[in-house]
Amino acid sequence: MDVRRIDIAALLLRAVFGGLMVINHGYGKVVKLLSGEPIQFPNVMGMGPVGSLALASFAEFICAILLFVGLRTRLATLPLIITMAVAAFYIHWPDPLKKKELALLYLTAYVAIYLIGPGWYSLDRFIAEKRGIGVS
Repeated sequence: MDVRRIDIAALLLRAVFGGLMVINHGYGKVVKLLSGEPIQFPNVMGMGPVGSLALASFAEFICAILLFVGLRTRLATLPLIITMAVAAFYIHWPDPLKKKELALLYLTAYVAIYLIGPGWYSLDRFIAEKRGIGVS
């Protein structure tokens, strides 16, 4: 397969799943976290609603932005993978598949991005090229 096709696929995955996560999930969580209003959010593994929301906000906003631009891509996908795994297998475990489907789709995409890396069209590649090192 042509290497550039894989790079374009990596760009599409990063842009779509990073961008949609920021817009549809991360931004709203950050606003909720910073609103000063009482936090209504699941208490994940005893961290409390505020701690759980803060970690989800970090993953779904900050890490998703990093993913979108391809900066520290593999590192940025780890909190997203964990967050989506928690959403699918902890928060929505008793729910029907339709309820956890979105978390499973995001989880699958983030694992794929982790495995293939940032691709050519990323800040990771640009920085590595400036430093004279390869990117994987």
